[in-house]
Amino acid sequence: MPKKSLRHDGRQPGQLRPIEYRVGIAPHAAGSVLAVCGNTQVICAASLEERVPRWKDAQGIPGGWVTAEYSMLPYSTHDRKPRDIMKGRLDGRSVEIQRLIGRSLRAVVDLEKLGPRTLCVDCDVLAADGGTRTTAISGTYVALKLAEKTLMDAGKIKKSFLKAQVAAVSVGIVPDCEGPARPLLDLDYPEDSAAEVDMNVIMTSKNEFVEVQATGEEATFPRKEMDTLVDLAAKGIRQIFKLQKAALK
Repeated sequence: MPKKSLRHDGRQPGQLRPIEYRVGIAPHAAGSVLAVCGNTQVICAASLEERVPRWKDAQGIPGGWVTAEYSMLPYSTHDRKPRDIMKGRLDGRSVEIQRLIGRSLRAVVDLEKLGPRTLCVDCDVLAADGGTRTTAISGTYVALKLAEKTLMDAGKIKKSFLKAQVAAVSVGIVPDCEGPARPLLDLDYPEDSAAEVDMNVIMTSKNEFVEVQATGEEATFPRKEMDTLVDLAAKGIRQIFKLQKAALK
């Protein structure tokens, strides 16, 4: 390919960063994985609580619950990020992301088959170079699948509670110094910070969407451009599904 078609890190426009899932990173968790996407690293660990949230119990809603917490460790960025506990509250970005992770997981979990228990998934960012939320979502599926096996081995469930795989990736329209802005898959931090359009796409292995977050950065974008980005994201997510399966073998 001609040099001008390559990105700053040598990737093609529709190429993912190197992705790896290192399972069993947290021995005391029911399921855990270190999700690596380029220079972004997120520990995803699922822990089990033999109870459901008080509101769910009070309303008599059957089945269990899946929830998530997300945090960036102080040394995950170039400039130290103070812990939220030092500020006395979660910042708005962390709240938004952990709710997104929770929604993404519940979209593929049969809560009745999970039974009256809660799976708590903790996502801790070790290193941030763009795509921390998408890396966390794709990694938490692997952690949940491992937790499911732990529950089966312990005789706590008899059937799989996971209805499908779930994964996420970022896409965007990014300026090119040698030509017009173009659609790119799996943005790292330099690309994300320069993007004219930024989108996060979450999908299941049933080819269904959980969520699409799209933003024009000081710009608008036409429907055709949005469709191009969604198609590009779907192609990348299908590759991530294969990597998840390979890690679980």
